[in-house]
Amino acid sequence: MTREISRRSMLKAAGAAAGAAGVGVGAGVGTTALASPAFAAGSAFAHPGLLHTRTDLDRMAAKVKAGARPYAAGFAKLTANRHAQSGWRANPQATVYRGAGSPQNYAVLYNDIHAAYQNALRYHVSGETAHADTAVEILNAWSGKLTSVQGSADRFLAAGLYGYQFANAAELVRDHGDFALGRAQEVMRDVFHPLSDSFLRDHNGAVVTNYWPNWDLTAIACVLATGIFCDDRAVVDRAVEYFKHGDGMGSVKHAVPVVHDNGLAEWVEAGRDQGHALLGVGLMGTVCEMAWNQGIDLYGYDDNRFLKGAQYVAKWSLGGDVPYTANTRKKGAIGGWSGSETAAGAAGVDPGMTRPIWAMIANHYTKRRGLSASYVTRAAAKAAPEGGGGDYGPNSGGYDQLGFGTLAFTRDRERVEGAAPGAGASGGASGGGARPQGGVSASASPAAGRDLAATGAEDLVGWAAAAGVSAVAGGLLLLRRRDRVRRGGAE
Repeated sequence: MTREISRRSMLKAAGAAAGAAGVGVGAGVGTTALASPAFAAGSAFAHPGLLHTRTDLDRMAAKVKAGARPYAAGFAKLTANRHAQSGWRANPQATVYRGAGSPQNYAVLYNDIHAAYQNALRYHVSGETAHADTAVEILNAWSGKLTSVQGSADRFLAAGLYGYQFANAAELVRDHGDFALGRAQEVMRDVFHPLSDSFLRDHNGAVVTNYWPNWDLTAIACVLATGIFCDDRAVVDRAVEYFKHGDGMGSVKHAVPVVHDNGLAEWVEAGRDQGHALLGVGLMGTVCEMAWNQGIDLYGYDDNRFLKGAQYVAKWSLGGDVPYTANTRKKGAIGGWSGSETAAGAAGVDPGMTRPIWAMIANHYTKRRGLSASYVTRAAAKAAPEGGGGDYGPNSGGYDQLGFGTLAFTRDRERVEGAAPGAGASGGASGGGARPQGGVSASASPAAGRDLAATGAEDLVGWAAAAGVSAVAGGLLLLRRRDRVRRGGAE
């Protein structure tokens, strides 16, 4: 309790000085608020402060208690998942193998981590302490036994993915009286982080472009989560620097190498396949959200470069045509075999394929920042209500994201007190600053008559989809298409 009170005091102070998350800054009366990260980059770490802050958790609980849509549908998705049950029992291993080794037992780890996360999240929403106790038991069991992650090159994927997820589950129960916080921090520092940090430094001995962006992004997510969870500023700075300027394909300018004038930017892994491109977008969004909750704006870095890349992948995944500039990358080991591979165009897509990645991204850009993100918003509406591990198949790809974004990331559009309904902010989109400064980075509101999904009023579609009323959502989209035809417009 003492830690919670302390954090509330810090939030109040930070809000007065710099604008806490969820509070508009810098815009005058009658304008849309521009949210800024909860803490300035040089201040103390916020806890909980990875994918979810105390404000986020309180919002989820209040909305679900009130039966508000689409939160209620998102919570129902959570409670229906077999991992979110308080009867779950952990099966910790001393060594986890992925890709090689005996036995390949990494599925045991990701199932247990998702059970810990889902029980912890369920506790914060419902207040049922049995779920917090279960999450603590799972995490304590693993921190008391796990000593290494091994295997083929896939061991780096395991360390990155399950490292950032372990930290997020642990962050939600770090104040629980029975939680072995110090031991969990040791597992992050000594088991998960070393592999992820090593990968960013030498890429498993391969040339730096050998691995597609999602490999780097799993490592960045783990390094960032380690730094925040363990209160290590240098480790956080390492992850942020790599996101901005890293040599590998997962840094933002390599993952999103070509920016077009139409607001789209090519996601390089679209030249590989849809599943891995979606994975990369989800991982980059995860990195941006965790950083945002510590006062670091990677979402807005380089003129919202990630937004443009996410819009591209969303449009492409929805079946839209997108450009792709041929990309040739070098492959192989340093001092050994080498060659090259060229991706000449965007791969084919299955419009039915989805991952639980879109709600977090859509709500950040349209609700916190007041920006148009029509394709991302449509993808979020189509996927709602988002589930989590166990809802997207039994294999590892179904556990790459923690999910439940409809519950966790749906938010009201943030406005300055006294703002006129429908009014928009003025100014340009946020650029590359580590943290937006008040009154400088507000975005222009979409013009009247634009696509509903581009105006910030897309809640109707998202909520209808979240409630399972797909016919309503489809009908609204059809009406909008007909309206564009009547007006002679094209998107």
